[in-house]
Amino acid sequence: MRLWTLHPRYLDARGLVALWREALLAQAVLLGQTRGYQHHPQLTRFRQCEHPASQIAHYLTAVCLEADRRGYRFNQTKIGAMQPAAPMPATADQLAYEWRHLLSKLSIRAPDWLADLPPIALPQAHPLFRVVTGGIAEWEIGAATPRAKR
Repeated sequence: MRLWTLHPRYLDARGLVALWREALLAQAVLLGQTRGYQHHPQLTRFRQCEHPASQIAHYLTAVCLEADRRGYRFNQTKIGAMQPAAPMPATADQLAYEWRHLLSKLSIRAPDWLADLPPIALPQAHPLFRVVTGGIAEWEIGAATPRAKR
């Protein structure tokens, strides 16, 4: 499961569809509708919110808007109920880590899409997130940065 911090506009078609499906799965987990993926690290930041299911619904809404912008038809009725949502913090280092990860994936999966992306150092974040200073998230699996001992 990958719930990207970066804006869905950077994802190729395959990545956008995968994000939609994975975020729907995350929503089901947060609503207690499935037993799988209960302890998935990508859900940590949503669980830290006052209304996790509402936050993931806002996340899904932005993904759906990007799909609409491209002429895709994602089923909006699958998005759960929403309460007002405060932006969630996401660190600049996390965003940069994900950007490098995406560029690596696109170089193999969708080189033509990659060639059309603008040359930028740090991409825009998903609309649900507010970028703050900081390192790679603790929940990020496979990050090359050493973690502090607990």
